[in-house]
Amino acid sequence: MNIINCTPHAITLRADGTDTVLAPSGTVARVSSTPGALETVPGVPVPVAGVQTFGGIEGLPEPVPGTLFVVSAMVLAALRGSRPDVVGPGTGPNDGAVRNEKGHVVAVTRLVRG
Repeated sequence: MNIINCTPHAITLRADGTDTVLAPSGTVARVSSTPGALETVPGVPVPVAGVQTFGGIEGLPEPVPGTLFVVSAMVLAALRGSRPDVVGPGTGPNDGAVRNEKGHVVAVTRLVRG
């Protein structure tokens, strides 16, 4: 199975004490978005944007037999399960992600479907 990392950062997969690093492929899948109107909120030093509107997915390659594409949770959610060849890093509370002392994910122990 070929695994293509469509995020802008390396992802470390940890299995049986062995790490496999998925380097960024250079192709980044993203969900387009448009910010809501800016408003001033008393006591807040910067404007607050209204609810964003999400659009289509950009940068996700077409399916390739024998290939999994790894994307961000946002892209995975936007796909709503429509692409079985697309997965995301398992970083949820029950996914067993490995975190450092600051709580940052340093490795994932599973990939998840959307």
